[in-house]
Amino acid sequence: MDKKQLCEIIKKLYEEAKDNYIPTLPESRLYEAPLVGVGSASDPLFSDFKKPGVIGPWYMTPTEWLPEGKSVVSLFFPASEEVKASNRQMKDGTGEYWLYARVEGQNFIQNLMMKLKSILESEYGLKTCVPQYDNRFKVMVKGKGIEGYPGINENTFGSNWSERHAGFVCGLGTFGLSKGLITEKGMAGRMGGIVIDSQMEPDKRTYSDIYEYCTRCGACVKRCFMGAITLEKGKDHNICEKWLGEAKVKYAPRYGCGLCQTGTPCESQIPKKHSA
Repeated sequence: MDKKQLCEIIKKLYEEAKDNYIPTLPESRLYEAPLVGVGSASDPLFSDFKKPGVIGPWYMTPTEWLPEGKSVVSLFFPASEEVKASNRQMKDGTGEYWLYARVEGQNFIQNLMMKLKSILESEYGLKTCVPQYDNRFKVMVKGKGIEGYPGINENTFGSNWSERHAGFVCGLGTFGLSKGLITEKGMAGRMGGIVIDSQMEPDKRTYSDIYEYCTRCGACVKRCFMGAITLEKGKDHNICEKWLGEAKVKYAPRYGCGLCQTGTPCESQIPKKHSA
């Protein structure tokens, strides 16, 4: 299995997917074709993510998810122009198309990732793991921490797998002030990942710093009406989560925000650095 062959499978799955559209909405494609990055499952950066202040000791490396794992494949699905435009105009709420992209769109990504897993296993004889949809995947529960790690601060935010960090290792991009991943197609989008036991050539990272693509322009700070992002401290996930909890009630059965990902220089591209 090489990257070209893998990308052809992903492209076919994307083009055949009918759940990337909402029949009741005009021009309702949710996501563009994904960017695909490949990293080594044994890249030492994955172990670094276990360090306090990065993710934490509860983080599981690719080879903990799949002991035979040799490669990690990271996918970034850029939001469509319709989805971005819907949210770009909002100032203290969430655009309708963005809400669909967050919920129905996540279902589309999950279905594509699980179909990819099935094809790689049944047709190519590979062993695979999709961490985000594995029954071992865990997230922090406010006030309770994470299973197996008692004493974790109740305000800690995280999980035992991060698609964004995997994307960083796989060469897809670097983090922004709002903690999203800035790719060549920008930050507005969602991610998926799979660990496989096939050795593939890792993509080269064209960056060295985790925030290299972020210009610290402050646009996302201004876009967040909840004040969850500051230039000094970055993003406070707990403030963000507070609004998302309210959004689940306001927009039920959907929810979402994404204001910090739209209407900013990094929405759809790597922003240009400020002139000296």
